[in-house]
Amino acid sequence: MQNWYNIFPKNISLSIYAWIIFSLLPFYFIFRSTSLLESIIGTILILIFFAAYRLSFLQNGWLLYVCVSIMMLISIGMSLVYGYVYFALFLAFFIGNVKHKGGFITLYVVHIVTTIAAAGFSVLTQEELFQYQLPFIVIAILGVILLPINTYNRLKRQKLEAQLVDANEKISQLLIYEERQRIARDLHDTLGQKLSLIGLKSDLAKRLIDRDSLKAKSEITDIHKTARTALKEVRDMLSDMRGVKLDEEIQHVKQLLDAAGIEIVIEGDQQLTQSPALVEDVLSMCLKEAVTNVVKHSEASQCLINIKESSDGVNVVIQDNGVGMDQSRQSKGHGLRGITERLEFVNGEFKLSSQDGTKIEIKIPNVAQSKGRKLND
Repeated sequence: MQNWYNIFPKNISLSIYAWIIFSLLPFYFIFRSTSLLESIIGTILILIFFAAYRLSFLQNGWLLYVCVSIMMLISIGMSLVYGYVYFALFLAFFIGNVKHKGGFITLYVVHIVTTIAAAGFSVLTQEELFQYQLPFIVIAILGVILLPINTYNRLKRQKLEAQLVDANEKISQLLIYEERQRIARDLHDTLGQKLSLIGLKSDLAKRLIDRDSLKAKSEITDIHKTARTALKEVRDMLSDMRGVKLDEEIQHVKQLLDAAGIEIVIEGDQQLTQSPALVEDVLSMCLKEAVTNVVKHSEASQCLINIKESSDGVNVVIQDNGVGMDQSRQSKGHGLRGITERLEFVNGEFKLSSQDGTKIEIKIPNVAQSKGRKLND
């Protein structure tokens, strides 16, 4: 059951203020009685009802049904003696929170029958009182019929949605684990045997270098060939792990800005031909983060993206004509922090200026490529 402090229904047509009124109304009905004894008994019944109502949210099993039975008897008594039928709405809401299907159906049917019977009998015996309340009694009976079903279905839907979220999280975790296992298997199959072979041949060359230099040179040549083969296989494997392409990300960015009603102007190179795949992947993710910030926070009508690639690296400028960015957002923004962390991985630079809009400048040098050329040389 729910916690005791969640005794008022959520997301229904009646607000919490209506429920507070229903909590205070019974005192009006009992104090209008001319008998002091009836007023005292009515007050005691109200206090017992709310005590049982609170306890019912904390109980399970047979104690729960005992509390519900007490509330039903008090509700019937208040209807017959004092003409107050609205405790039935509290009961209706509580019955909707009963998770056991059999218990829900049983309590629901019993509550409808007893409420209609008690209200009908009270109308017949207290005609003067009920001729002014008849429309409200009809509404209360409709609430008794509809509220438990609505509450029960809503809680069931929330439970299913929570289970779906948990299942999706578990699936995501399993996919990550499986992908890691696949990469580990591929690396083991690709490098394990060849690295073992390189280790054995290195030991052999070390022993032969003083006794048979020609044989040692032959082993070193084999080591070199094996290392180059292993390097090629690793590169082939990495190329299969396809990253994010800049031209594809630009298309996604266009769709996002179009949906937000922001005009997009793209200048420069939309395809990178001189940059490594890692740089292109990082740059694409940074572009995505920057444009997402433009859509969420800038209130801009236009966004300019300028991309320039050279042999030294890539320069990208994302500029909008929006409201700019204050210092608090610059220091706390998770998107900007993500851009900075990604650029650090490839020795990139990130500059932000906020005047007449927001301007982001990204510079990524072709460090990886220059290192690769030096190694090949």
